[in-house]
Parts: sequence; structure tokens; C-alpha cells
Amino acid sequence: MNCRILGKTGEKVSALGFGCMRLPVIGGDENHVDKEAATSLLHSAIERGVNYVDTAYSYHGGNSEKWLGEALRDGYREKVLLATKLPSWKIETKADFDKYLNEQLENLKTNRLDCYLVHALVKEYWENLTRLDVFSFLERAIGDGRIRYAGFSFHDELSLFKEIMDSFNWSFCLIQYNYMDEHTQAGREGLEYAASKGLGVAVMEPLHGGFLAKEPPAGIARIWSKAKVKRSPAEWALRWVWNHSEVSTVLSGMNSTEQLEENLAVASSALPNSLSEEELGLVDEVGDKYAERILVPCTECGYCLPCPQGVNIPKILSLYNQTSIFEDCAGSSWLYQNTLKENERASNCNECGECEEACPQKIKIIEELKASHNALTA
Repeated sequence: MNCRILGKTGEKVSALGFGCMRLPVIGGDENHVDKEAATSLLHSAIERGVNYVDTAYSYHGGNSEKWLGEALRDGYREKVLLATKLPSWKIETKADFDKYLNEQLENLKTNRLDCYLVHALVKEYWENLTRLDVFSFLERAIGDGRIRYAGFSFHDELSLFKEIMDSFNWSFCLIQYNYMDEHTQAGREGLEYAASKGLGVAVMEPLHGGFLAKEPPAGIARIWSKAKVKRSPAEWALRWVWNHSEVSTVLSGMNSTEQLEENLAVASSALPNSLSEEELGLVDEVGDKYAERILVPCTECGYCLPCPQGVNIPKILSLYNQTSIFEDCAGSSWLYQNTLKENERASNCNECGECEEACPQKIKIIEELKASHNALTA
């Protein structure tokens, strides 16, 4: 496993990190982690050299941390840098900082977190957290040994990213980055800005919510076929991210042995600046072609859930996108009408707007649900 330095921390981290947001589940229930399968994947990854494990308070309905605390027993905890995240949207008083951190330590069955991130920062959360002096909390938690390194994850505009970056002595950050998101959110400029300040940079959504790993439509397959070295769509996407020397580790939400094996294989040889100019040109061409096809920029992060009405927003928008990206109108329509319960469909939306407030991509979800329902029932 190739390792890189996590910025000013000096820690050697595996190029591939284990993300705990998309674990294998039972019966399609995202809150019901398949503990046996997830633990087997995690242990296999660690034994193969993966040493950065990332979770959060909210993942899998609050069950990701609890599962991970159990899974890291029997010596595995000592083999990894353990990262989790403060639930920014739940902080209402100064006392909440310690309340959630202490609960997370208990969930994870540890007395110290290696990496603690302020989660999913957008302008609204940031203003509230600074009002409550999150900086003093982080300094105190580092001082008393509950956390080693402080960082943040980000989902907003570049200007806010730089403001946050300059506000505190952060050790690292987590940004969404892939060849479809090179110029959105923090983007390439944010990546380079963080690195210039000595921060380690972890990357989430390297496959854009899994879209970049799927079998491409004919037009895009023809572009990939021009490459001298043949690679799967997932390998192209991962190699593009790892090609950036500023990237410390790439988080992948692996939920099968096949995904783990492919990611490990790519991580073992994907070095900075290893793609040729010709190969980078092909990736740019594919990115432009995909951008023309994507209807809704949803990464299926799940922050819009749970919907008060039970609407399965990420699944619906994913199916809607598939009608265009993968030219699969019939298949997507069948899945929408036959695998989603009636209350999970877009027609059950009452336009309360809670999802739009929570969406890090700032998607006009209400409008897109209407469009999705019309397309998937046509």
C-alpha cells in the first residue's frame, strides 16, 4: 500500500482510506449494517495496509460509529488513524460540543480520536459554530487528549472554504473531489490552497457517488477505448484523484470484496503525476461528456434523509440521472415503480423543504422530485 503524508501532522496515511458511509446493509435498510460483512471488509483492508478509517455521527442512522467501535477491537484500533465528525447541525449550545464528542468516544470504544472533523461545513453551520466558539472547544479537546488533530469537511463555495481555512490552525480537511467536481465546492483551487498551508487533504466522493464506476454508455465507452492502457471506469476516476500530489488519502465507501480488491490494486500503483498528458486529456473529454448528461448533481450522500414523509430522495434522483447518463429509461422506470414503496416515491413529497436546507449540493430537490416522477412514470 502506498502511503502519503497527512500534511503538517507528519502521519503516514494509506493512499486508500476506508469510508464508513456506504457499508453493506441487510434488506436494503441503510440503518441496518451487515456487521459480519462490514467487519470482514474492514479487517481485510487493514491487514492489506489501509490505516485511515473515517466515519461520522450520522452515518447509517447513527449505527456506523457503534459498529466501528466493535469492529476495531482485538488490536485493530491500534493499527489505524481513526476519524469521525462533530455533527455540526446539532450544535445549539456550547455544552453540545462536549456532549457529542464524549458520546462519540463511547460509541467508538476509545478514549482518543486521532482525527476529529467539524462535519459538512456550509455557511449556516459555520456562522453558528463560530458564534459558539468552536475554536476554544477544539483547542481544549486537543489539550485534554480526547482528539489529536482537528480538521473539517466542506460542502459550500470556495470563498467560504478559504475563510474557514484561515480561521484556525487546522491539521487537515476533507473535500469532495473528482473529475466531475474539479471546479465545484472547494475544487482544485481549494485543494491547492489547503496544501499550500501545510494541511493534509482527504478526498471524499472520488467516484461522484458511484456514478463514475458504472458501465458507461456507448459514447463515453468510445472515449475510454482510445486509451493505450485499458482501465475500468472506477480505476480511471481513482487514478485521476491520486494523480494529484496534494491529496493525502482518498476515502472509498466499499461494500463488497470486489470493490475492495479493485481499490487496493489501483492504490498500489497510482502515484502522483503518473498519468500522461494524453490520459489526462481523455479524462477531461469524458468529464465534459458526462457533464452534458447529468440531470441532477446528486452524490447520494444521504444528508437529505430522513424525509419526514419517507421519500427516498437519493434513490429517486439516482434513477432519474440514470435515464440520461446511462440511457436507461425503461430500466430506471421499472425500478422506480416496482422497488420503491408508495410513500418512498416522489409523489409523496409535501414540499416541506427540509431536504433542501440539508443538501450540501444546494439542489432544488422539490423541483427535481417533480421532474423525476414525471420522467419515471412516463
